[in-house]
Amino acid sequence: MHFDLDKFKIFKGKLKNNILIKYIYKELFQYFLVCFLFLFVVFFANQILLIGEDMLSKRAPFGDVVKIMIYSFPAIIAQSAPFATLVGFLMALGRMSSDNEVLIIRASGFGFRTILIPVLVLGMSISIVSFFVNDYLLPLSTIEYNKLYKKIMRSNPSVVLEANSIKRIGSSTVVIGDVNGSEVSDVVFFNTSQEGDDNIIVAGESFLTGAKNEGVLLQLNMSDSVLTTINQKNKRNFDVLMSGRTILNIFDSTVNTSSGKNPREMTFIDLRREIKELKEIENPNLVKINSWKMEYFKKFSIPFGSIFFAFLAFGIAFQFGKHNGLTLGLFTGIIICVLYWAMEISGQLLVARVNLDAFLCIWIPNILMGVIALVLSLLLLRK
Repeated sequence: MHFDLDKFKIFKGKLKNNILIKYIYKELFQYFLVCFLFLFVVFFANQILLIGEDMLSKRAPFGDVVKIMIYSFPAIIAQSAPFATLVGFLMALGRMSSDNEVLIIRASGFGFRTILIPVLVLGMSISIVSFFVNDYLLPLSTIEYNKLYKKIMRSNPSVVLEANSIKRIGSSTVVIGDVNGSEVSDVVFFNTSQEGDDNIIVAGESFLTGAKNEGVLLQLNMSDSVLTTINQKNKRNFDVLMSGRTILNIFDSTVNTSSGKNPREMTFIDLRREIKELKEIENPNLVKINSWKMEYFKKFSIPFGSIFFAFLAFGIAFQFGKHNGLTLGLFTGIIICVLYWAMEISGQLLVARVNLDAFLCIWIPNILMGVIALVLSLLLLRK
């Protein structure tokens, strides 16, 4: 019987490599899963406190409130996945570094590239799943969420009322005073007419009721109302109209965008088609086009942030995680998540208020993370 020692060594090397790769995948996924579940619970609890508790306190049907919470799952998943990738991978790789597991791996003849491949593959897998949730499940849940929320508003209008608050309804700004059930006092409406004139409506006691006509979401019955119309071209000219009783209809279209379409209810293909149509019309609204581009780029930047975070975790954990890697990974991950979230919100505000380029504003956080990750990783791979 002939025994080939060279083939046995090759087989043994492949077996070791296979076991090592599986171990790295297992560690990364376990820490990611723990962080994901933690963030999911935190965001979901926040959703319950912001929406669920408010609806239940205003006697909205319990079953409908539960459905509203379920429809918010895709948004919470899409938001949690990238941050869980960063914190989870930082903790897993940091623990491996501080426990000298990386030193043992390198002493066994494997380099940092052996660890980098599972990091990138798992990071990309999380990004793809997150993209599916963000692009397919999120629009579906948003459509159902809006339908159900309108139904709740029609049956129980008081759910939209909040005492001493300012709300945006369509193109109007509403100031609400005291609220007692469906009774509202000291209501003030500000809006601009199609002619460009400013309208101000001030009313005393008012009652919010459900819709009675098709296309109408809510009705506000106002008593002792005063309508003041100010001419923008000549502000010295104004009209005042007083009424003992006024009915203000709030239409279904006011809860969506002005065109009746909501970017959150579309896939990236639908958004791309809509942006193309907006560009082709005469005298296109460049501000609106840029804001829709922002929603389009968010479809990709948020879920694929996971691959950038995975790459960044690889560089940070092995460069700075030699001591107390688990703890360092946790706190470093939280700090980076907060900074990333701040940059993401700032980018959206710059698009909405300053009309800066949507691609740069939305993708700069990922690009910045990618550059830092590339520099740190190149330093490691040279060792």
